[in-house]
Amino acid sequence: MTDEDWFSLGKSDAWAGKPKISPEQDSQAASMYDLGYSEGEIQRSPTETRKAP
Repeated sequence: MTDEDWFSLGKSDAWAGKPKISPEQDSQAASMYDLGYSEGEIQRSPTETRKAP
């Protein structure tokens, strides 16, 4: 998987409310996953719908 793949996986896991599980064998992949997960926690999922007032 590429760095972008790990980043996207971390982000989607955060949006899905899954626990953060970074790859232990590859420090670069773990960093990208953590970065994506952190960003996913901050941003709202694009699939999440907002209720109209």
